[in-house]
Amino acid sequence: MLISEYLALRGQLGVANITTGNVTVNTPTEENGSFAEALAEKLDGKQGVEFSKHAMQRLSERSIDITEGDTLDRLNKGVEIAADKGSNETLVLVGQNAFVVSVKNNKVITTIPQEELKGNIFTNIDSTVIM
Repeated sequence: MLISEYLALRGQLGVANITTGNVTVNTPTEENGSFAEALAEKLDGKQGVEFSKHAMQRLSERSIDITEGDTLDRLNKGVEIAADKGSNETLVLVGQNAFVVSVKNNKVITTIPQEELKGNIFTNIDSTVIM
C-alpha cells in the first residue's frame, strides 16, 4: 500500500492525483493542500517503500505517524542501504519505531513502536539498519 492510500485511510476524504516525476501521489483536496504539496515534494523523483495491508493496520492501531519529520526519508534510506548490502528481509530502526521490511519487494511488512520493542524477538530477518 502506498503512503497516499495510508493517508486516505486515516480520514483524509476527497483525494486528487498529483503527478510528480514518475510518482503519482493521491492527496487530500480540501484545506490540507499545503501538506499535500509538501508530501508530493518529498516524493518527487523517488520510489519509496510501499506498505502492506498488515503494516497499514499496525500504523493505525499503534498510532504511528510516518509523515512526521523525516521518518519516511530515513526509512527509505535504510531500505536502500540494506539493498546495497544484499539484504532480503531487514529490520529498520527509525527514531522510536521499528519497521520490518521485505527489501526485495520494497515493502514494509509490519511496524512496531518503541513501547512494544522490549522483549520482542525478530525472526526471519538477515540484517538490521539503524537510522
